[in-house]
Amino acid sequence: MDRRQFLGGAAAGALTLGGAGSAAFAQASDWPNGPLRIFIGFPAGSGADILGRYFTNKIAEIAGKPVIVENKPGANSNIAAGLVANAKPDGNSILFIASSNMAANPFLFKSLPFDTVKDFRAAGTFAQIVFVLVVKPDSPFNTIDDLVKHLKSKTQNKYGYTNQTAIMSTELFKTMTGTEAVGVSYRTAPDAMPDVTNGTLDYMIMDGTFAAGQIRAGRLKPLAITTADRSPSFPGVPTMQEAGLKGYDFAPWWGVYFPKGTPDAIVAKMEGWLQKIGAEPETAKFLETVGAIVNKDTSKQADERLIKEIARMGPIIKAAGIEPQ
Repeated sequence: MDRRQFLGGAAAGALTLGGAGSAAFAQASDWPNGPLRIFIGFPAGSGADILGRYFTNKIAEIAGKPVIVENKPGANSNIAAGLVANAKPDGNSILFIASSNMAANPFLFKSLPFDTVKDFRAAGTFAQIVFVLVVKPDSPFNTIDDLVKHLKSKTQNKYGYTNQTAIMSTELFKTMTGTEAVGVSYRTAPDAMPDVTNGTLDYMIMDGTFAAGQIRAGRLKPLAITTADRSPSFPGVPTMQEAGLKGYDFAPWWGVYFPKGTPDAIVAKMEGWLQKIGAEPETAKFLETVGAIVNKDTSKQADERLIKEIARMGPIIKAAGIEPQ
């Protein structure tokens, strides 16, 4: 090949690459050119749905396009995640999901139809959730120590749960306090309310997004929150660590994911939207009312956080004796 042939081939290659880059840029600049479908693995009206819809409404405002929320509860959000993992990577199918699903499901299920790391592209995170241990409103227990003494004084204790975070946080609580209790599964936190308030359940570690309103209304009594630091959403409520459980810390975060193969420019555009929404004072105010705080990880930071969370979850689940299903 002589010099002219080499330069000609190089120029043609550059045009080809330039064309491909221009096409990807054009696709992203036009995005979204139609409705966006956002999948949430929890039922309508649940705490997760309430949280998610605030952000879906904000995204609709910025995008100037309709946003269709697809509630796909079941299998610890695996149904929703699977639909997005197998969707066309055109930016129009988006997953809102908690870290407890993405990080714990590989250990809670013998076989997943997708890889929570390899089959998704993170656009960022938007919130961190406080969980709270609650008992019935007229309970004689006012502290974790009161509850632990009660649990140790009898057999056949029961606790409720609706998701992985509730299961794992409760199992850790049981291990650290040396107590026993049988878990009772509920589809949503509202479904569990009658059994909490009438004492059928001895206690429940509940999603703060739902519990905050119930506590303010006097329908639940909080004993402790699961985060390392106190939360303005639950004034006066101590942390588990303050209650004597040294090192206890559970605070799942929520992220936004696209299918693998989604163009970089589309991911970057969504990342920018999340950063903008998270910076609004209105967002912090809303999150405080639902037991959450703003979390604004970038795409890269969200990926790094998930890897760390997966490494953390494995030993916790093993120590809790939870067998994969």
